[in-house]
Amino acid sequence: MHQASDKDFLEKVKLALQTIKPWQKTDGGKAAIQLLTSFGPFLLLWIVIYLVWDLSTWAAVGLSMVNALFLVRIFIIQHDCGHQSFVSNGSWRKLIGHACSLMSSIPYTYWAGSHQFHHANNGRLEVRDIGDIDTLTVREYAALSRWGRFRYRLYRSPLVMFFLGPIYYVFIHNRLPLIHLPEFRRFRPGLLLSNVVYLTALISLCFLLDWQKFLAIHTIILCAFAVVAIWFFYVQHQHEHGYKHWRDKWEFAHAAVQGSSFYRLPRWLNWFTGNIAYHHIHHLNPAIPNYHLRQCMEAIPWFSRYTTEIRFFESLRLAGHKLWDEQSERMIGFREYARMQRMGAVL
Repeated sequence: MHQASDKDFLEKVKLALQTIKPWQKTDGGKAAIQLLTSFGPFLLLWIVIYLVWDLSTWAAVGLSMVNALFLVRIFIIQHDCGHQSFVSNGSWRKLIGHACSLMSSIPYTYWAGSHQFHHANNGRLEVRDIGDIDTLTVREYAALSRWGRFRYRLYRSPLVMFFLGPIYYVFIHNRLPLIHLPEFRRFRPGLLLSNVVYLTALISLCFLLDWQKFLAIHTIILCAFAVVAIWFFYVQHQHEHGYKHWRDKWEFAHAAVQGSSFYRLPRWLNWFTGNIAYHHIHHLNPAIPNYHLRQCMEAIPWFSRYTTEIRFFESLRLAGHKLWDEQSERMIGFREYARMQRMGAVL
């Protein structure tokens, strides 16, 4: 990441925002094509998996993993609609967003509120547990009891962070009104209604289809989808030279650009993941639809100097990031923490 003065950085942010603003405009044709190429293959492949299940369970499981990628693409459409993007018509946005939520198992309105809170507060240490991965600072971890450290290590372990946690997040966390801030009270009736509609849809499909086969396929696809979705979110906000500060030092532009990574991926994977890898662009202006993010990146290639670029194999090492070191302003692992402790660098 390019080191620049704060004044230079803010000027570049202003220029970047002006350059990419025209891409906020939605494109009905692109949105329609994306809907067809996301829902169409997903539903068709779901039927194929259902028919193949009795012939070869392993083949059905493999196809379910592929279908999870189409579900990621569907979820990105839901995500865009939650940002008041994707299509210009508000009624169509709601209809599309709710339709996507029936596939993703993530309630549309409640999650959108949580995610918008994340965008408005990304990197603020006071609220890191809302719409984000809870990350302790070195000082906070040092102050924990042995039991507290064990619990945090368990939470940050690969098994919990990248498998059990994502499953809990999709199946349980988003279905409960766990955010107790006053502004989230208005979302609770909608969440309850969403739960009723979703449960009704599941029960209806269980009656129409072989319920055991349906639930097995549905669960496999959702679990794979959850793992991919949380991995992307982790990589894009848990990179080493990120941005995390308390309110008195926190600044939105730095949090958006330096607190979000540019995940350089093959074009086919960007297609499946709705270009969400251009995450620094997305946080800079969330109103830009996913189908315009690549063009924005091409319009301001120089802006990548101000963010962290991560390639796939490099990203695998980020799984070792566990704590935020306020002194060096970077993520560290437990081994580095232990070395700091032996050297007396932990207060």
